[in-house]
Amino acid sequence: MKMRMVLCGGVAALGVCAGMVTASAVPGGAGTVPAGSARPAAGFDPAELEDALDDVHRAGVPGVFAEVRDDGRTWRGASGVADVTNGRPVTADMRHRVGSVTKTFTAAAVMQQVEQGRIRLDAPIGDYLPQLVPGERGRRITVRMLLNNTSGIPDYLTYAFPSLRGFPSRLDVSTRSLDDNRFRTFRPAELIEMGLSAPPVGEPGGPTGVYSNTNWLILGQLLEHVTGMPAERYITRNVIERAGLRHTGFPTGTRVKGPHSRLYEAFYGLIDPPRDYSVYDMSWVGPAAALVSTMEDLNRFYALLLDGRIVSRSSLAEMQRTVPTRALDGSLIQYGLGLHKVETPCGTFWGHDGTVWGAGTMSLTRADGKRQMSVAVNLIRWNRPDASGKPQPHPIDGALKALYQRATCGGASPAPEVAP
Repeated sequence: MKMRMVLCGGVAALGVCAGMVTASAVPGGAGTVPAGSARPAAGFDPAELEDALDDVHRAGVPGVFAEVRDDGRTWRGASGVADVTNGRPVTADMRHRVGSVTKTFTAAAVMQQVEQGRIRLDAPIGDYLPQLVPGERGRRITVRMLLNNTSGIPDYLTYAFPSLRGFPSRLDVSTRSLDDNRFRTFRPAELIEMGLSAPPVGEPGGPTGVYSNTNWLILGQLLEHVTGMPAERYITRNVIERAGLRHTGFPTGTRVKGPHSRLYEAFYGLIDPPRDYSVYDMSWVGPAAALVSTMEDLNRFYALLLDGRIVSRSSLAEMQRTVPTRALDGSLIQYGLGLHKVETPCGTFWGHDGTVWGAGTMSLTRADGKRQMSVAVNLIRWNRPDASGKPQPHPIDGALKALYQRATCGGASPAPEVAP
């Protein structure tokens, strides 16, 4: 089986993406490894991982850093610079905007409330938030549909950032919206209304989901409704602190606190040279994608989650019930309740990926918890489209795939499939 791992290379991934990790079909079923065919990861060679990081940097990413764990062993590495103007090196312990990895934290918080009986997974969202999601939609869309993106509610991103609308079919768009919104504070209800007012992308509960950040802002409002506190505060107290994460939290201002990299956004060549967006008001994503974390904390979080120590085993089983979902980059992924499922030659991995302006993150943990990988990059959307809007291959694509495969399956993994 060939794995296809892309860090939001698709041109439709405007801001907060899912779809960096997909698996091509193999004999016996779409996106699965035939029973008995998975082989264990071949440990890790620190020198090979360091070389793979260096290859990503040489391919064009200013800075990349990672942590890999394998059955009690831990490796951390970094390559490149955190600041292209002064050459400050990137380090493996830096804090990073992790984008939609936040969604797993939010989903875990919702499942905790399900366990306490305050939320019912298959109850209509209108039972809880009739003013926010009124009418037929409120009656038909359930909490589960919001969590697995089968609500049919579209993403609000191109409405919050209107200068990007029409890309890539229109190549004359502007990235002005990114700068216009740098210090703007959005209200969740404002963004949710943008999504609800747009044409639906499917029927509620349809067989294929469509990834939408609007769902996750609604879930944030649901958490606030049933707990009596902002979603970010509840997640901090009951997920982040429960997991013992020392360097993870929602930003309280426009800056990342602690050691961090500058974050460079290229937006498919429209920003040349790439611009630093490390200072940004993250209210545009909130409980959907605003978290700051470290690669060490992400590995710890997913290890505890998959061990049934953040939510119950029964809740975890619900989170791992997947549906095919169309990601913002156009790819089909297997998506549960805030978790991606990724089949590899060395077993099933669970986790999430994400980008915000300038930052990309991937975190995967094997189902048995023994193999983990978290990787961060400080450049995103590097592929330039051709005249038709199709993103063209870039050396970063192949270098990142090679790094992911070494990190998940070791040096014995098959050669990556290179695709933009």
